[in-house]
Amino acid sequence: MAVTVKVTLVKPLIASSLPSCNLRQYLASNSYNRGVIVRAAQMATATSTKPSKIIDSHLHVWASPQEAADLYPYFPGQEPILSGHVDFLLERMVEAGVDGALIVQPINHKFDHSYVTSVLKKYPTKFVGCCLANPAEDGSGIKQLEHLILKDGYRAVRFNPYLWPPGQKMTNEIGKEMFSKAGELGVPVGFMCMKGLDLHLAEIEELCTEFPKTVVMLDHVAFCKPPINDEESLAFSELLKLSRFPQIHIKFSALFRVSRKPYPYDDLFEVLSQVVSSFGVNRVMWGSDFPYVVPKCGYKEAKEAVSSIANQVPLSSSELDWIMGGTIMQLFQGLWLS
Repeated sequence: MAVTVKVTLVKPLIASSLPSCNLRQYLASNSYNRGVIVRAAQMATATSTKPSKIIDSHLHVWASPQEAADLYPYFPGQEPILSGHVDFLLERMVEAGVDGALIVQPINHKFDHSYVTSVLKKYPTKFVGCCLANPAEDGSGIKQLEHLILKDGYRAVRFNPYLWPPGQKMTNEIGKEMFSKAGELGVPVGFMCMKGLDLHLAEIEELCTEFPKTVVMLDHVAFCKPPINDEESLAFSELLKLSRFPQIHIKFSALFRVSRKPYPYDDLFEVLSQVVSSFGVNRVMWGSDFPYVVPKCGYKEAKEAVSSIANQVPLSSSELDWIMGGTIMQLFQGLWLS
């Protein structure tokens, strides 16, 4: 049953909280005040139905060793040490109460998408696919991208900047053509900034400026950990400034990669608070990074950590609903339907 987000308390919150000074002085006084105003404005403008499903925005699957030997070979040098078979994933999803997921093509199979494609065809209402962009200099990756989307049914594409030829950037001719093509075909682009957002910020800004119709997802909070020095504070500030691009969404995913503390990663509450204040809950989505998360804390526990962190912010149940499924189902409309 659809439940509309209630915002009856928002107007009184703003009116009663403002002191007898002008708004600019109030906002300038501290960041908490700014967060109150921004959060209230977002809740006042965003009404939605409560999502009936919990969707994992980021995970991987790969073939078992036997399947790899018979049908779906691993890319040389990328043989996995963890179990990432879809049957193992499905067991964890049932245990955790997760209804669906976006499968991101793993580096273990690199540009051979045959295993993930087989999973998508077998479970069409459970999984949606995110393919891996091939930035080969001969341009063959552009045709491959079109095929994966139009023929194999992938609905997103990942840009891994470390797969670009040495000395090349994601803003080269091939990168721009693929980014533009993604927008043309209506599929979001996910960026993996594993070595730091600062290394790729200019590229992301250039692509988003030149191609505003292409939707973007930043994996794992763009790998921004809770800042502990000026350099990290600047990087996190730049992440928040990316909210000026309305097409950019944030994956609050792989928390074990961005937290400085063990499970339940409670140092991330301020990160989540500021991300939500800047982007809005309808541009933030949870992701597990299965199977890597399993030995770190467990799949079910990864899901539960988000609720624990959200309670510290605090977020309302309606805001948490957006992060746990509402945002990604809005982004990929018509998918994960029974």
